[in-house]
Amino acid sequence: MQFDILTLFPEMFTGPFSASIIKRAIERNLLTVNLINIRDYARNKHRTVDDAPYGGGAGMVMEPEPVVLALEAVREKRGGDMGPVILLCPQGEPFTQRLAAELAQEEHIVLVCGHYEGIDERVRAYTTGEISIGDYVLTGGELPAMVVVDAVSRLIPGVLGEETSPVTDSFATGLLEHPHYTRPREFRGAAVPEVLLSGHHARIARWRREEALLRTLVRRPDLLATAALTADDRRFLKELATYLMRLDLGD
Repeated sequence: MQFDILTLFPEMFTGPFSASIIKRAIERNLLTVNLINIRDYARNKHRTVDDAPYGGGAGMVMEPEPVVLALEAVREKRGGDMGPVILLCPQGEPFTQRLAAELAQEEHIVLVCGHYEGIDERVRAYTTGEISIGDYVLTGGELPAMVVVDAVSRLIPGVLGEETSPVTDSFATGLLEHPHYTRPREFRGAAVPEVLLSGHHARIARWRREEALLRTLVRRPDLLATAALTADDRRFLKELATYLMRLDLGD
């Protein structure tokens, strides 16, 4: 997969993409990240890319021309086929594991990082979609772009060492993930659940499923409305809800 990232601050990506899983994926040619400095497409001697907003108001707005010229350069380099062109902004579609899985099927993704007060509205005509990583405002689209690259890249076959890892992650099944334990068997009075030491794979699998259901019910009950639940899951949740209700009533 290739990511082309249009940004005013390419240096921000050096650290995150030079370590851990993303670094190894790039070294193994499973992933290519091409950083494009929007300032390189400014047509003035000072390489400015922003100006005051029409109608007045605080802040500066990114001009459309440098961004569009950068996108056209990417399109030309790719022979006219760019795949999704995504603007990172607070108004975009919420970024979810489902969306990450959809993007992981693409061969080429272009991410456009906004900055300042925003990007000239006319740039949106040159994009195919918008993504937001949460209901808050950041100084620019660089951090959201890093989040998208990280979440999508780990779903590309071969990027993770253990191919089942992304399948069992939180949100991948519609539920939060079950608890994890490793050595030592006991740590400061807290012991590993006995079922994990039993060697009984079916019991371990069911325990993990029930713990995921419990954690989701307590922390993110909204996820249960769309999660793929079996009859056993629904029975367990019903019993769990009854038990928790009795605790609340003091029974």
